[in-house]
Amino acid sequence: MKVVIQRVSEASVTIEGIVKGTIGKGLLVLVGIEDADTNEDVEWLCSKTINLRVFDDENGVMNKSVIDIDGDILLISQFTLHASTKKGNRPSYIKASKPDFAIPMYEKTIAQLEKDLGKKIQTGSFGADMKVGLINNGPVTIIIDSKNKE
Repeated sequence: MKVVIQRVSEASVTIEGIVKGTIGKGLLVLVGIEDADTNEDVEWLCSKTINLRVFDDENGVMNKSVIDIDGDILLISQFTLHASTKKGNRPSYIKASKPDFAIPMYEKTIAQLEKDLGKKIQTGSFGADMKVGLINNGPVTIIIDSKNKE
């Protein structure tokens, strides 16, 4: 699994003109799923995400997690995170999982994040044409790959 995590002041996702999810201060998380992903990847990545210390403490040092600030999470599925640009100029998405595998893994990720965070998270809709709006606070953007553990 790959994620792009953005520290936001606010974020939202709109589908066909209707706002599906919106958050204030917290994390916008874009997630890409591949066939090699397991429940262990979900658990590791969710734990890493909610404990990532990217919010400022009273001294202006990034020392607090989304849990510490009682922040929110907006999770968006994004298969393009697994794009390969090795050959030519048209990205290949062959590593991205097909919906029959990716949807259950996405749902497990939602459930794990909600369990770890201790509250409901906001989401997009898997496979939908989504318009994501955000105010990146910092900007702070972190990329994590569960296969590399970095």
